[in-house]
Amino acid sequence: MFETGAILIYLAEKTGRFLPVDVRGRTRVVQWVMWQMGGLGPMLGQHGHFRLYAPEKIPYAIDRYQREATRLYGVLDNQLGKTGRFVAGDEYTIADMACFPWTMTHKAQGFTLDDYPNVKRWYAEVRERPQVQAGLAVGKFVKEPFSDEARRIMFGASRFVTE
Repeated sequence: MFETGAILIYLAEKTGRFLPVDVRGRTRVVQWVMWQMGGLGPMLGQHGHFRLYAPEKIPYAIDRYQREATRLYGVLDNQLGKTGRFVAGDEYTIADMACFPWTMTHKAQGFTLDDYPNVKRWYAEVRERPQVQAGLAVGKFVKEPFSDEARRIMFGASRFVTE
């Protein structure tokens, strides 16, 4: 089993949690998981890479991905304004689990959630969930700046290693 969206769907089906069983509810959640996989994750990932980690600052790349990340934050804000609480409705689902981690680097990426009030409210609510807090505690050992070996592994190119 691979790919985050497929793993989330599999686990939700296996446990009977975080994915509605009715066709409409399930479709609503799955479409937002796919939106994250095809848009939010890749575009915020590219923006983060070019803005924060790339050894050469390429203005075109930073601008292009910043504009797309801004658009996607707007889409998410609009959706949360419609649903009122969580990405796909009133219940916390795998759509929230898929989207939330990508919003965690908003400050480092130069975004303020004040520009997206619905995302800001949702972000605070999701971040306060005890299970999310437990998950975040697992990754607390990761510290920057990254070592040369970590950069080589993460970015797959020796030219990212500092001399």
